[in-house]
Amino acid sequence: MNPVTSQSAPHVEGLAQLEILCKQLYETTDTAVRHQAEKALVEFTNSPDCLSKCQLLLERGSSSYSQLLAATCLSKLVSRTSNPLPLEQRIDIRNYVLNYLATRPKLAAFVTQALIQLYARITKLGWFDCQKDDYVFRNVIADVTRFLQDSVEHCIIGVTILSQLTNEINQADTTHPLTKHRKIASSFRDSSLFDIFTLSCNLLKQASGKNLNLNDESQHGLLMQLLKLSYNCLNYDFIGTSTDESSDDLCTVQIPTSWRSAFLDSSTLQLFFNLYHSIPPSLSPLVLSCLVQIASVRRSLFNNAERAKFLSHLVDGVKRILANPQCLPDPNNYHEFCRLLARLKSNYQLGELVKVENYPEVIRLIANFTVTSLQHWEFAPNSVHYLLSLWQRLAASVPYVKATEPHLLETYTPEVTKAYITSRLESVHVILRDGLEDPLDDAGLVQQQLDQLSTIGRCEYEKTCALLVQLFDQAAQTYQELLQSTNSSAADITVQEGRLTWLVYIIGAVIGGRVSFASTDEQDAMDGELVCRVLQLMNLTDSRLAQAGNERLELAMLSFFEQFRKIYIGDQVQKSSKLYRRLSEVLGLNDETMVLSVFIGKIITNLKYWGQCEPITSKTLQLLNDLSLGYPSSAVRKLVKLSAVQFMLNNHTSEHFSFLGVNNQSNLSEDEDQFEQFMLPLTAAFEAVAQMLSTNTFNEQEAKRTLVGLVRDLRGIAFAFNAKTSFMMLFDWIYPAYMPILQRAIELWYHDPACTTPVLKLMAELVHNRSQRLQFDVSSPNGILLFRETSKMITTYGNRILTLGEVPKDQVYGVKLKGVSVCFAMLKAVLSGNYVNFGVFRLYGDDALDNALQTFIKLLLSIPHSDLLDYPKLSQSFYSLLEVLTQDHMNFIASLEPHVVMYILSSISEGLTALDTMVCTGCCSSLDHIVTYLFKQLSRSTKKRPTPMATDDRFLHIMQQHPEMIQQMLSTVLNIIIFEDCRNQWSMSRPLLGLILLNEKYFADLRNSIVNSQPPEKQQAMHLCFENLMEGIERNLLTKNRDRFTQNLSVFRREVNDSMKNSTYGVNSNDMMS
Repeated sequence: MNPVTSQSAPHVEGLAQLEILCKQLYETTDTAVRHQAEKALVEFTNSPDCLSKCQLLLERGSSSYSQLLAATCLSKLVSRTSNPLPLEQRIDIRNYVLNYLATRPKLAAFVTQALIQLYARITKLGWFDCQKDDYVFRNVIADVTRFLQDSVEHCIIGVTILSQLTNEINQADTTHPLTKHRKIASSFRDSSLFDIFTLSCNLLKQASGKNLNLNDESQHGLLMQLLKLSYNCLNYDFIGTSTDESSDDLCTVQIPTSWRSAFLDSSTLQLFFNLYHSIPPSLSPLVLSCLVQIASVRRSLFNNAERAKFLSHLVDGVKRILANPQCLPDPNNYHEFCRLLARLKSNYQLGELVKVENYPEVIRLIANFTVTSLQHWEFAPNSVHYLLSLWQRLAASVPYVKATEPHLLETYTPEVTKAYITSRLESVHVILRDGLEDPLDDAGLVQQQLDQLSTIGRCEYEKTCALLVQLFDQAAQTYQELLQSTNSSAADITVQEGRLTWLVYIIGAVIGGRVSFASTDEQDAMDGELVCRVLQLMNLTDSRLAQAGNERLELAMLSFFEQFRKIYIGDQVQKSSKLYRRLSEVLGLNDETMVLSVFIGKIITNLKYWGQCEPITSKTLQLLNDLSLGYPSSAVRKLVKLSAVQFMLNNHTSEHFSFLGVNNQSNLSEDEDQFEQFMLPLTAAFEAVAQMLSTNTFNEQEAKRTLVGLVRDLRGIAFAFNAKTSFMMLFDWIYPAYMPILQRAIELWYHDPACTTPVLKLMAELVHNRSQRLQFDVSSPNGILLFRETSKMITTYGNRILTLGEVPKDQVYGVKLKGVSVCFAMLKAVLSGNYVNFGVFRLYGDDALDNALQTFIKLLLSIPHSDLLDYPKLSQSFYSLLEVLTQDHMNFIASLEPHVVMYILSSISEGLTALDTMVCTGCCSSLDHIVTYLFKQLSRSTKKRPTPMATDDRFLHIMQQHPEMIQQMLSTVLNIIIFEDCRNQWSMSRPLLGLILLNEKYFADLRNSIVNSQPPEKQQAMHLCFENLMEGIERNLLTKNRDRFTQNLSVFRREVNDSMKNSTYGVNSNDMMS
């Protein structure tokens, strides 16, 4: 960027106009004005003189907003992948930005931030750029040294540059390949990151050694930026695993071996602990974040003695914080400290912790801290997870610890369990009194905490059980007294129900925590005590359901039943278990069948009384489903024999259950009478719909509601019938009697997706040859008849949905694309089902196949390419259908109009680079079939064979007219294999050989261009890689030749990657793990 010379008047006017637009964009409250300004500024960004005008804005702009615009525009210019800026220009911009920041240290914070972001982006994208054998963008520490030797404001800018650069290089962006990002990140890690981390620690030591005046805003700001820099260094993705935030508590920091010195020296750890105690609470969360990362350093960085020493310093630091907890009432500090405590156990073993000198004192302090935290349940509820995870891991380790030193967990774990249980019970009254948010409404959080408690509570289980029995008996007695009293208030009853809800959840959790190898008869007997109490409470609450019920308590019961089912029902449990003996003594439930009848009784009660409550109905049906699926077949037979289950199977209508649902727990495989009996309610419903549709005036809403419920139930049954015998009974029941009703519904209500989608999904299920269930006898025409019905439905729906015209973008998926997607899936299922001989349609002049395929083409052409890839379900159904069509119906594809062929090829070309591996693999397969077909036609036309069909000629002609399409795909596939993280290399290799054989000259040009783009010393090696790729490959597509090519390609990719890695890495360190 050359210095700005005197500018003409128009330039200055243009500048003034840009400044006005910036002000309008960032300050105006008028949406229309802002929209206009945004539009004008987008045009400015894309204009050819944008670069020079950005410099003008920075030099002469009078407002911060115009400087911000210039910085963001320059960031876009240096980031673009097409037509990138020349190297000299990018070096000039980098130098200009550094000088600009150095001479203007008091810019608005957001302008400084944007300029630093620009510097970081240029540096990252130019990391491998050379000028006269010098990597020109790598001297980052030299670039900031002059800032660090100047005023505090300059220091802040220098540290922020390093911090932002570390962050920028660590984050992958979507516009550049992941492999390029990892190469830059690895090279930066090996060449610069440790120096930056060392620099930040030294600056922090200097700062803590001085008497900092932290009331001075600039000194406060400097310390904050230094801590952010240290954190960014420690939070770097060292080995490219990019762990996401959700796996936080499993995180290990993969520090390189070359950093060992910084962690063997205890002064690094001490530095951060000392800073925590000496700086204001507003900054200490950052210090704790750094300590969390340091505590998570991979174990293999140390030998055993070094690790013990490091852990000892770490535990001492934690003890010091617990002994001086003045800063912990700050929620951010508290949260980070809880994370630090959790890392003590996630990264170290209990056997190592107990050997630390002050362990008894530290575990006492941690236990007290945990108990106090749990008692203050309303304070920072999201941090409790980390404390519970620490105790869960400690409790889980108890059976395995071999150290002779006492771990003392038998003393402190029951205290933690008691604090959790009693604090939850005490919270109920306060939440109701003050109208606070009830944690029970956050099912995910409650489940997470209960999972942790299930392990903690099992440690010293006798104490846990005794406490739960005592608290449950008190709460249940009070509850019963309140119900019997005539003058008890509703609020008091609600409080007791809330307490009982927590207790039922907790009892379910501790029963679910039973580990078979570690359990004793005494513990099973204790489980029996708890189960008896919950079942007695259930009898009490069920008896009141006609008057009142409590939704949360019912959900807790279902959670309890689910845990009980997992542990105590099924073949893995000894029927002589002490639990069953206790149930027999108290409740008269002598065996598993009787316990099952309690389960089913509860399920029926819930479906009867809670039909309008979606969460309870859903979880109840899930329990019924789990009972039927999770069982050995003998137990399913036990279930079916229960009178309650027979009642459900024979009365699955809304008359008996207030929701409409079919339970497929019956064994209907071959008993036709039982099947007919089971289908009676559905037969009646179909007859009712048929009756309505046969009259001119009928209640449309009622008809739709009945039909939708009916087809959903049928789809559930069809999905469950995987055996040929049972499925044929269903098929004979529905066809031909009720198929016309489904077709009529599509004709009438094609525009209403709430009605058509369930009907189309049912049809897609009926034509799906799952487990070879659609195997018709040789004398049966049913396969052809079923395809005719499918074709008719697709054609009816397709032709009618296309009459809707333009659908608004926000409604297009629901109204049109969802139905189209189901039609594609239906057509794919029937074409690949292997129960129809499609040759007979043309032979006998039947147009069913042509109609279905032509409708597919019409629907396809009505969908923009972008939508095909934007909606995952649509893209999966389209590309899997295309794979079947290119495999078995290539003559149809070859007969299409040129514009349709080009549309299909374009969709394959775009799908090759899709993120969804299924889509990408489907595209490779389709492309392989097309290329193979083309190759065969070409081979045939060059030999003296009879004249090919006109369609074949036409398809060849289209391809010869547009060679660029196939060439583009060859280039794409080759680029993905060489430069991308190719996850489906085998699939990619299959079409590649055909593409090369069809475009040998183009492939030779492509090869030369790739070879010439390498550094001179690598060109020979790259040329050899390409030679080896085609070694021993013949000009045919026989399986043996293809397999040889696939093997060659594997070797080719490995060799090319090695060659490129060595040419582009700076210091290449593979010594990441000792």
